[in-house]
Amino acid sequence: MTSDSQAHAHSTEPRRDGGPGTEMAGLSRWSVIRVTYLLTVIQMTCLFMQFSVLLYVANELGLDSVGFGLLQTTFGLLQLLGSPVFGRLCDRCGARVGLTLSFVASWSLLGLLLCRSGGLTALFLSRLPALLIHPIPGSQMVITDLTSPAERPAALGKLGLGLGVGLILGPLLGGLVSTKFGIYSPIYVALGASTLGAAISASCIPANTKMDAQGRSTPGGGGGGGVFSLKETWRLLTLPRVLPVFTIKVLSGFPAGIFLIMLSVISVNVFGLEAQQTGYLMSYFGVFQMVIQGLVIGRLTSRYSESALLRLSVLVLGVVGLAMALMTTIVHFCLLVPPLLFGLVSLNILTDNILTKAVSPMDTGAMLGLCACVQPLTRTVGPTLGGFLYQTFGVSSLGYLQFGVNLALTLYLRDGSVLRGVEKPQ
Repeated sequence: MTSDSQAHAHSTEPRRDGGPGTEMAGLSRWSVIRVTYLLTVIQMTCLFMQFSVLLYVANELGLDSVGFGLLQTTFGLLQLLGSPVFGRLCDRCGARVGLTLSFVASWSLLGLLLCRSGGLTALFLSRLPALLIHPIPGSQMVITDLTSPAERPAALGKLGLGLGVGLILGPLLGGLVSTKFGIYSPIYVALGASTLGAAISASCIPANTKMDAQGRSTPGGGGGGGVFSLKETWRLLTLPRVLPVFTIKVLSGFPAGIFLIMLSVISVNVFGLEAQQTGYLMSYFGVFQMVIQGLVIGRLTSRYSESALLRLSVLVLGVVGLAMALMTTIVHFCLLVPPLLFGLVSLNILTDNILTKAVSPMDTGAMLGLCACVQPLTRTVGPTLGGFLYQTFGVSSLGYLQFGVNLALTLYLRDGSVLRGVEKPQ
């Protein structure tokens, strides 16, 4: 048996409560996972709280709309560059170091935002810690390492609840605190929460969550290259099934990501929504995302194969794309939100699970870091491409793009050869 096949066999070996290696840092395996969920809620709330006041801070410092767009693009680029590095860092140094470092980086970002004397220079410098702020990939690695492949989709789906809670709670707290105590007060609250998160990470997350086939803790892995090794990244992409599934992940969700980036513009110019109504629409998104990730995905993956569900998610995104091209009112769009989110959520969770099963347990962080590149890539390229399509061909072009890409992928996946062997072990 080759080393890659041995590693794959190790990665699919179930770990059960009460077995060797399930007690870590004084906590049981599922207690560590619950702490990880809590840390995700804390950091995502802090991030969205910071986002809710960033525009007002930028305006106070004299930054125009073009400059603010550049500021956001800078954040996206840094996240794009930092995701693979952060993933390999977690593999080599352990989940405790990775998650704690993510909170420390958040603390640095927030601290630089408070440097009013630094002006625009300090504002742009505050984006630099984004290289290491990756709460979702770090938490995903902990859950991936501590769950069996059969448990993993449901556990990863529940992690998405943290994102949904942060999406709702962050702007809400930011607005309430800034209204009562001033524009910079949410940053102080987020600083305190980030400090708490760093302390919880350092004390409750195991130094190493990776196990061998017998459930014994193993030393840090991450391949033979360094944290910045492009060769190691390419090695992961060339493993069996990895590149086709990763390509499906990028291409299938990219058009929908562009549409969501343009949604604020579409809400005003096409649907005629006011700012308050747009906020309600975002909350509507957040609630449905939480329901689908927390309640729907786990039940589906326990009944149907991953390959069948992945083909379904691609097909659903294609059908929704065609419907979005034909919609004319906000009511039409609200009816499309549940299937749109189902397609995106299931696509992300299923591809993450398939890809982490395809690599050694020592490389799960690096693979999840690569998966995390997709969202910042969309945030970086999406505004320019989406703006061009919207201005040139109208809002329907975004729907037709989503329909065309996912129709092609549906035909590509039709014979099942690409996804052969990805079903979870029985």
